[in-house]
Amino acid sequence: MAVEVHTAAPGAPPRPRPPTSPGRWRGSETLAAWLFLLPSLVPFLIFTAGPVVAAGVISLLDWNLFSPPSFVGLHNFARLGPDPTFWSALVNTVYFTFVTVPLTLLVSLALALLLNQGLKRIAVFRSLLLLPYATISVAVAFVWIWLYIPHGGLINSLLGAFGIDGPAWLVSDTWAMPALVAMSVWKSFGFGMVIFLAGLQAIPQQLYEAARVDGASPWRSFRDVTLPLLSPAMFFVVVTSVISSFQVFDQALVMTNGGPGVHTTTLVMYIYQTGFLNYEQGYAAAQSIVLFAFIAVITGMQFLLQRRLVHYDN
Repeated sequence: MAVEVHTAAPGAPPRPRPPTSPGRWRGSETLAAWLFLLPSLVPFLIFTAGPVVAAGVISLLDWNLFSPPSFVGLHNFARLGPDPTFWSALVNTVYFTFVTVPLTLLVSLALALLLNQGLKRIAVFRSLLLLPYATISVAVAFVWIWLYIPHGGLINSLLGAFGIDGPAWLVSDTWAMPALVAMSVWKSFGFGMVIFLAGLQAIPQQLYEAARVDGASPWRSFRDVTLPLLSPAMFFVVVTSVISSFQVFDQALVMTNGGPGVHTTTLVMYIYQTGFLNYEQGYAAAQSIVLFAFIAVITGMQFLLQRRLVHYDN
């Protein structure tokens, strides 16, 4: 039996190829995305996710680094309840965060608004104001220790010129934590300032012109135009500042070593003291898990509020 073979007629246009399946394209794009994420994903898994899982495991153990660990279940978490130092450190950390973050936000926004007025040599001013943020925290802490010296320090000398007897800042139960807050605000405002300045420069000037045509005052333009369109930048600064403030460590360690008493002992400092000075790795891991959960809850609440308070210009 002869087999009939169909061939295209000479000069006929070629038959179109069947279209590629959309699922195949999506698979290729997904693979490409994972390949691009791989250089940052691998370090994240090794240096961030891995230690979190390890801390969760160690929190269930009694381990002093020198003898084999033994499983104790939730005993380390039960120890947190009657531990007054832990609760003092937690209160100090919350106080530090909820005072430092708003002050840093206000200073950063005020300086960003000032630099956004078209000042000459704005790059020079921006670099100078960003310098504290780029400086190592330990070096900044040593400079501020000198500023806070009770007799002969710059701050008390300035106060003395106005007839005010300045306190012994870093050894005072009342003034030690505010002294750390002031240093931390000065150290960190540059980061928020740069973010806010970028956000301000991205706001279309036509919106301000329309507000002026409608007779809006400068304050109303700031309230109804600047703040809503700056809210994404503000949300980013608030979230990162809160996370950073809850992990405060080096300032308190260098300037006060947690004193006087435990008035400036922060949660991260107490974790360090528990794990590497008292060699109670399991108890320190339990404290770190609580800190992780606390930061996660606060950050989650901020993302929930984002839906109401953050406005994106479409």
